[in-house]
Amino acid sequence: MTFKELNLREEILSAIGELGFEFPMPVQEKVIPFMLEQNTDLVALAQTGTGKTAAFGLPILNMIDAGRKQVQALVLAPTRELCIQISNDLKNFSKYLHTRVVPVYGGEDIRIQLKQLDQTPQIIVATPGRLIDLIERGKIKLENINYLVLDEADEMLNMGFKDDIETILKETPETRRTTLFSATMPAEIARIAKKYMKDHEEITVGSKNSGSDNVSHIYYVSQAKQRYLVLKRIVDLNPDIYGIVFCRTRQETKEVAEHLMKDGYNADALHGDLSQAQRDTVMQKFRIRNIQLLVATDVAARGLDVSDLTHVINYNLPDDVEVYTHRSGRTGRANKKGVSVSIIHSKEKFKIKDIERMLKKKFEQQLIPNGLEVCKKQLFHMIDKMQHVEVNEEQISPYMDQIMKQLEYLDKSELLKRFVSLEFNRFLDYYKDSEDLNYHEREKGSDRGERGERNEKRGRRGEKMRLKMNIGSRDGINPSRLLGIINDIVGDKTISVGDIEVTNKFTFFDVFVDQVDKIVNAFAEQKDIELAIARESKGFSESTGKRKTENGKRRTDRPYSNDGGYKRKYSGDDRKSGGNRKSDSSSDRRSDSRRKSAVDNNKPWRNKR
Repeated sequence: MTFKELNLREEILSAIGELGFEFPMPVQEKVIPFMLEQNTDLVALAQTGTGKTAAFGLPILNMIDAGRKQVQALVLAPTRELCIQISNDLKNFSKYLHTRVVPVYGGEDIRIQLKQLDQTPQIIVATPGRLIDLIERGKIKLENINYLVLDEADEMLNMGFKDDIETILKETPETRRTTLFSATMPAEIARIAKKYMKDHEEITVGSKNSGSDNVSHIYYVSQAKQRYLVLKRIVDLNPDIYGIVFCRTRQETKEVAEHLMKDGYNADALHGDLSQAQRDTVMQKFRIRNIQLLVATDVAARGLDVSDLTHVINYNLPDDVEVYTHRSGRTGRANKKGVSVSIIHSKEKFKIKDIERMLKKKFEQQLIPNGLEVCKKQLFHMIDKMQHVEVNEEQISPYMDQIMKQLEYLDKSELLKRFVSLEFNRFLDYYKDSEDLNYHEREKGSDRGERGERNEKRGRRGEKMRLKMNIGSRDGINPSRLLGIINDIVGDKTISVGDIEVTNKFTFFDVFVDQVDKIVNAFAEQKDIELAIARESKGFSESTGKRKTENGKRRTDRPYSNDGGYKRKYSGDDRKSGGNRKSDSSSDRRSDSRRKSAVDNNKPWRNKR
């Protein structure tokens, strides 16, 4: 099938023909006829980079009335980069039409966008936050739109735009046609589709919630402390690598990028602490390949459109399987092959199994290459480059006589040896005594087998300690939010938090003794949260140092996993106004004073104001 068979207007066919469009991609082949011929809403599930913009953009342009000076179509996108990309694509597609397309997004002076909206466009491409701002200013009205597109809807939900999306949908007429594009189909997408879409159809390109067929998935198992060394081996084993390294936190992103640059790799970081100008600079360098490796967080990389990545490297596996789908979907685009690499430790193998089940794809465990393998790969890569180098006779010919004379005493074999050594000695020096980075399972019968190590570790960590925070239910704290705060500040999801108890003013929780220092040190720099060892609390005996019993039975710990949905860092401004609270009794105040004194005497790490 060709685009000419899809019944598009001649003006559109001329424009996309100049862009090199001839045969529609699978998602375009399915979606374009549906939107042109049907009147119902649509949920289209397809991976990022499969041609979705043309899939919804071409039929919308085909149906827009250019003579009507009203906003007729709205496209919502999660990020500034994706918003700009969609807008530029639509402008290119409509080159021979009189259709006006205006992008509105955060990070740009709103006055510029207000001026662009003085002349009403037929199509608006927007990020949710800036669109709501312009609606509230009365600059954009959506009561007459015919077509609404939610592009990368799952990404918008992951970024916390659920309420914004619902606010925008309420501003649109019920007669609109809604098209929702998503790489995955989480429960929230299904709920929005059910609530705001009428008798919608579903089109799936590939398998639902699956990854691209062009991407191969491999993983390496090592000790967690050697993760960075494994990353360098992966990069050195792939000299032409052009990819993204995904990290869990901003701090980790900065540290990994700085280490790579210090070690001579062509890398840079992309994270939320960058200004928009800095972000644009890094992105431009990466697009033109001045940067070979981009180290990024998931949030910072959203909307990133680079079609020819060779690798995606998961420095840490994401907690959400759907996030892995988005990461891996950034390679293997436009019918090119790509590789998704994960660096894991032994206890994360269950995560690989979970991802395999969801993607319905088999992952291959590979051994971390040794120094000899890396050197061999680099050597033959260099030889291959020499074979295919473009020789500029005109520029080098004036120097060849002198070069030949200077090297005439060397035979061919000696010349090649010296050439190879000149380029290759640094790799040989670095890897000559390289260690084996692979994690090796111990034999079951050994004295320190894996089970024995687990039991020994469990025995060492059996003792717990009660900690106390100076925030409680009046500050909006609950168990889920507490876990989010700990996760955000400590940045380590292996922290085991148990038996959480939230009072009006304070929050108490148990952690293993060997994790106390890590938590306390992480909280030491916080100005609004004080953390201390609890001496007295409900259900905790100062005299015994153990939790009290109820009805003769010891209270059972309530285990919590430190993966709470805490989205933003706690600050004093988050505290509620408090209403008409009763003042503390004098005995309560004396008790608090005694506790505070006891805590101060045993809290050398206390955050001093």
